[in-house]
Amino acid sequence: MDHAGTRRRRPGDPGNDAGERPALRRLTRWPGGSAVTALFLSDLHIDETVPHVQAGFERVLTEAVGIADDIYILGDLVEVWVGDDDDAATANRLRGALRAASEHSRVHVMHGNRDFLFGDRFAEETGVTLLADPTCVQIGERRVLLAHGDAFCTGDVEYQAMRRMFRSPDWQRSVLARTLAERRQLAAGLRAQSIAAGANKADGIMDVTAEAVAEAMADHGADLLVHGHTHRPAIHQLGDGKRRIVLGDWGRCGWTLHLGEDPSDDRLLCFGLP
Repeated sequence: MDHAGTRRRRPGDPGNDAGERPALRRLTRWPGGSAVTALFLSDLHIDETVPHVQAGFERVLTEAVGIADDIYILGDLVEVWVGDDDDAATANRLRGALRAASEHSRVHVMHGNRDFLFGDRFAEETGVTLLADPTCVQIGERRVLLAHGDAFCTGDVEYQAMRRMFRSPDWQRSVLARTLAERRQLAAGLRAQSIAAGANKADGIMDVTAEAVAEAMADHGADLLVHGHTHRPAIHQLGDGKRRIVLGDWGRCGWTLHLGEDPSDDRLLCFGLP
């Protein structure tokens, strides 16, 4: 399922001027070597139309073996998830890749606005841990707040109302009670509505607000916020030593964030896909 506004990033999108954007490169070795403690990624939007993205994701998982203790996927791993009984070839291939990665690293998956129907069966079959949004983790001396990021887009009132409905347990139960074919049809309709809604909104309204970010970081005592959703990858310096790192969406390239115990080891990277 998905809802309320396409987030496909376009050349010239605003929102990056205040942050440092990395250059495109091909990932030929694991940056940081053994200094990498955690790997972060989001917004892959995997489906049958982007096999190069799924192949790139599998390559990253393979390269992480023995290097990254924790892998965090912060939402929108897939373009749409209609339930844990999804038997599509892409879904089955995804389960296999995550299951293999979970044998070597702790893999954590957070719901996004496309895959909020990931459930307990999915976690059991893949070996991943489902994370609440937001979640705070400790990496070295830093308290790191993790989120998909859409909850911080408080300027988009329509989106937030839809988000509350789609995250409602009652709404989700009613959807999952339908047949798989009915859910796929519903998802296709919601995707069409999402694209239409996003086309009529100003770019700025679909970005996070400074107030929502500051409030969340203060509430959790966080030194660093890592999120996705907006498709505006950058490293933002917030003052007082605090930072906000935005993950990129996969398509033209893949994006990963590598965090070590020492902040100087941090790397936000884009790399060519197969």
